[in-house]
Amino acid sequence: MKTDSPLKNPMIFRITTLTASLLILLAGAVLLGLATGSTGVDIQTVWLWITGQAPDGDLTIAIIERLRLPRVLMALFCGAVLSSGGLVFQSLLGNPLAEPYILGISGGAATGAILGILAGFSRIPGVSLTSFSGSMVTLALVLLLSKGESRASRDAMLLSGVMVNAFCSAIIMFLISISEENKLHDIMFWLMGDLSSAEMSQVKLVALLTIPCFAILFLFSHRMNLMLMGREMARAMGVSVKQTTLILLVTTSFMVSAMVCQSGLMGFVGLVVPHVLRLALGSDHRILVPATLVGGGAFMVVCDLLARWLPREGEIPVGVITAIIGAPLFIVLLKRRAKL
Repeated sequence: MKTDSPLKNPMIFRITTLTASLLILLAGAVLLGLATGSTGVDIQTVWLWITGQAPDGDLTIAIIERLRLPRVLMALFCGAVLSSGGLVFQSLLGNPLAEPYILGISGGAATGAILGILAGFSRIPGVSLTSFSGSMVTLALVLLLSKGESRASRDAMLLSGVMVNAFCSAIIMFLISISEENKLHDIMFWLMGDLSSAEMSQVKLVALLTIPCFAILFLFSHRMNLMLMGREMARAMGVSVKQTTLILLVTTSFMVSAMVCQSGLMGFVGLVVPHVLRLALGSDHRILVPATLVGGGAFMVVCDLLARWLPREGEIPVGVITAIIGAPLFIVLLKRRAKL
């Protein structure tokens, strides 16, 4: 008996096409990222390096390996972390406007990291621990201020996150005002969201900390699907709602704080990417989680390219680019939600 090809199914065909498009976009963005910079390195040279045909000892190859590659990989991980973090918060909190930056999680992590710097802690494990502690404190505050499951409480959660984020910003400004001059450079790093100083050792550390978190999110993707039907329905289907929520929130806060430690504050990434992919792929988290990782990585690499291309001289922090793209979308979503 002849069976139809799975690709003839419109949904499967759309998912396959969009996934392939995301992978092509990611590969193209990485290729351009490796070829873009103040020093002329053409795409052909990058391709020779990728295929192992580049001559040894070439200065351009050293530039690719020591400067360009760590920056591109850091951007990829940063986009994957923040976009998947936004996906989890939106799913668990039932609010399409939720994401680590708006809810104050990133701000809390940055505040904790700055306190660690001022205390003289080493980046690992001292600053990382203070950053994670800051993100958990802000998460607890937001959940406490918006306790409940009604729509009103979910809207209050968004407002609580904005207030907590503003409070964290005030603390950061205060810490800057009392900081010694030799520590100001390190502190400003967290505020600009800059990837220009990425090193391969940092990339390896981020990969070690975040890849297990990605695996956890994928393993819990089916439970997130069930929780979309409501907490009572999820319990009836055998899901431990409190345990699942706690694991996902802690995992997400951990990887966001680990990322903030290395790259600084990046706003609205967790808002833009999950929203666009949910419109394109639907609400199945078994598909959305890997798609968000790939799409978020590609989005951040492209934003980093724009940060290098747009200025006539030098470059601008990539956090500025993500805010320019994400803030208008946040306003549109907020207006749409107000009409519901």
